[in-house]
Amino acid sequence: MRTNVDATKCSGYGACEEHCPSVFQLDEWGYAAVTGDGTIPAGDEERVRKAVADCPETAITIAD
Repeated sequence: MRTNVDATKCSGYGACEEHCPSVFQLDEWGYAAVTGDGTIPAGDEERVRKAVADCPETAITIAD
């Protein structure tokens, strides 16, 4: 399972990093990015789903 952030949609609210800092990080301008290749570590799936649900810009997606 992998996740992705559409940088063109992100407004830098940071909720994703709050929910799952092992997968999401904010860049130097405060916009979200995934760590590594976006692979979701085992045990973080529910936190990533919460980040997807709480993203006000719907910038985060999950792919199997």
